[in-house]
Order: sequence, then C-alpha cells, then structure tokens
Amino acid sequence: MAIECVDTVVVGGGQAGLAMSEHLSKHGIPHLVLERHRIAERWRSERWDSLVANGPAWHDRFPNMEFADIDPDAFAPKEKVADYFVAYARQIAAPVRCGVEVTLVQKNVGRPGFRIETSGGAIEANNVVAATGPFQRPIIPSLVPEAAGVLQIHSSAYRNPRQLPGGAVLVVGAGSSGTQIADELVQAGRRVYLSVGPHERPPRAYRGLDFCWWLGVLGKWDAEIREAGKEHVTIAVSGAHGGQTVDFRRLAARGMTLVGLTKSYTNGTMTFAPDLADNIARGDANYLSLLDEADAYAARNGLDLPFEPEARLIEPDPECVTNPILELNLQEAGVTTIIWATGFAADYSWLKVDAFDAQGRPKHQRGVSAEPGIYFLGLPWLSRRASSFIWGVWHDAKHLADRIATQRKYLAYHAASKRQTPMRAVEMQQQ
Repeated sequence: MAIECVDTVVVGGGQAGLAMSEHLSKHGIPHLVLERHRIAERWRSERWDSLVANGPAWHDRFPNMEFADIDPDAFAPKEKVADYFVAYARQIAAPVRCGVEVTLVQKNVGRPGFRIETSGGAIEANNVVAATGPFQRPIIPSLVPEAAGVLQIHSSAYRNPRQLPGGAVLVVGAGSSGTQIADELVQAGRRVYLSVGPHERPPRAYRGLDFCWWLGVLGKWDAEIREAGKEHVTIAVSGAHGGQTVDFRRLAARGMTLVGLTKSYTNGTMTFAPDLADNIARGDANYLSLLDEADAYAARNGLDLPFEPEARLIEPDPECVTNPILELNLQEAGVTTIIWATGFAADYSWLKVDAFDAQGRPKHQRGVSAEPGIYFLGLPWLSRRASSFIWGVWHDAKHLADRIATQRKYLAYHAASKRQTPMRAVEMQQQ
C-alpha cells in the first residue's frame, strides 16, 4: 500500500493547530492537521459546564474573525469558543482530519523527513508540528490513597455540583480553574475548602478597561522571560458572572474556608503549609502593582479614564487567614470529594525524536526544536507570555510557518542546482 506523503503534518486540531494551518496555507505549503477527536475537543468535553473564556471576546480570538452573536466585551461560553474554532477552520479551509490519532513519529533512516504512524495509516512528511498544547495529561498528586474513601477527580473531569456526592469539597489549587470551581460549589450551597498557593491576582478590569487591555499596553503580553521564581505561579482571573476580580477575602466572606498550600496526607488528615497569609499578601502586591503601572501609563499618556480609588481598598483578613487551619481531618470535616486543580503535564510519548532534554521537556527556541523538522506550538512561554493564549498562539504559528517556508526555499534551491549542474557542465565543454 502506498504511503501518503505531505510536506507538513500538524498534530492537534485545537487553536494551535488551526493557527498553524492558516499560516502554512498563506505560504502555499501542503499540509494536514490530524485531530484524534473533534476540532477544539477539550473546550467541549474536558471543561466544566459553566466555563466561559477568561478574556473578553474582543481579545480572545484570532485576528481575522470575530465571535458571532457575542458582545465584544462579554466572555464567550465554552461551547461558543469551540464553535468559533470550527467556523474558523471552515473559513480558512483547513485540511483537518478528525478521528485520526497519531501514535508514533520517527525519523526516516538514511533520508530526510519523518514517518508518522496514525490510526488511519502511515504518512510521511518533511516537517511535524506538535500542536497538542500544554493540557495533555491531568496531574493528580499521589498524596491521598484510594482507600481514603473520598472521591478524587481532576478539575478537567469536573462538570457541575450535581456530579459530586453530598458533603464538603476540598479544592486544591487556586488558579483560574480551581477558584471558579470552588466559587460555583459555594454558590450551590456546598461547604468548600480552597487550598491557596502562590498566585498572581490581576484586576478583572480597572478604570473602565479590561486587564487584557492593560497587559497589552503595558507590554506584559510580550514579556519573553518570566521572573525568576515565578515559573509555576498560577494566575487567578475569571470571566464568570460577567467578569469579576478574584478576591479571596470575599470568597471567604461568602462561606469558603481558605487554607494554605497542600503538603501531605496521613491517616485521614490533610496537612497544609502555614503560608496562606503570605500567599494572599503576595497576590495583593501583584494586584496593586498592576494598578500602579496602569495609573502611571494613564498619566503619562494623558488618558481621560475614570478614577477608581475603591479598587485599592483591601478588606481585613478573614478568620481563616489570621488563624489558618494547618490540619484537616477529612472525615470529621465531612469532606467527601477532592478536586485537584493542579494543572497538566505534557505527553510527547508518541514523538520519538531527539528534541527533549533529560527531564522530557522540549528543547526549542521559539518553537523551533533541536531536531530539524520538528516544531512545537501552543506551549506556555513558547516565545512570550501570550504564547498559550488564543491570539498569542496565532502569532507564534506565523513565526514557525515562516521558518518552514524559509527551509523549503533552501531545499528547493539545492534541488534546482543539482538539476542544473549537468547542463552547466555541457555548456562549459562547448566553451
């Protein structure tokens, strides 16, 4: 059976894969996008029911298409986001094959290119773009044994409060996902404990403008290097309920119990670090510093924006912060569910090439890997802070497509020069 050949294979049909397809098409580069499920599947089946985008519709989109039937300042529900990408794939005529899983990528032996084994047969390509993104394998720490008698799920498996057994819930992780899930559970009448680690806490909006706008004009989306020590610090921001600033003190006032970073589990008791007040204070400092930068920018540029002094009001610490719980017996507290909002790990087990370091992390420069012909797209901080966001991945994809196009030109020149060499030899003999 003949093996299908194409210049570039893009693995993953989410936002990264579609962005890559658009820019490859602009260069006229033959390619395929392989998606094991549906386009933007994770938005549909690996997120909770009430999820909305964390950025407004004017910001969290590709440059060449707006959201339909959504106010630009509103936050798109997850199904609308998935529908947006399906419509975008149609608009750019992306060559997406759904239901095709890539199981293995290997270098060809003695010749250029790669062999891609898939559930639909083998393909050969000169280039492979790993556009599977950062949310591949849910991380659930092996702290609490199954014998503990509590339901343990990752945030990607949470759908709604009705899914959980009755009783209290411990949510571990206070980034965007953990905070929004914990808030939803409190509003559903659940007793909730939220484990809060180090985090950044930007304002949802300030002086009438969304924080996405402020990060843009302040150059923070384009930051290329994260501050030392903050490589794994999560961001607590939400588009839920029309978009509100995450304020842990207000969550506590509504009945949520805040605890520090989750440390260990022994004989039915969860132990937390005594760092809750410090984590809250550092989040406040991050919040206030952004307000300072915004005020300075507005003054320097003469922007006529309404003042918002109430944004700087910090309420007193609640009892759970001043007198934190360091140990929690789950049975005595009535905790029947632990939701681990602890992030994801990459899974490149299918990519058998020399493009990873000793810890299994991709070796690359702005997505161009150490293995010629292999590219990475959609990873956090691939080139800058915005890299894993919708509009940021679009710009990263342009850079990679430009690189692939440049390499094709070099190879085309080499092939043409080989064809011309015999003719040139005849010309020289005739001279």
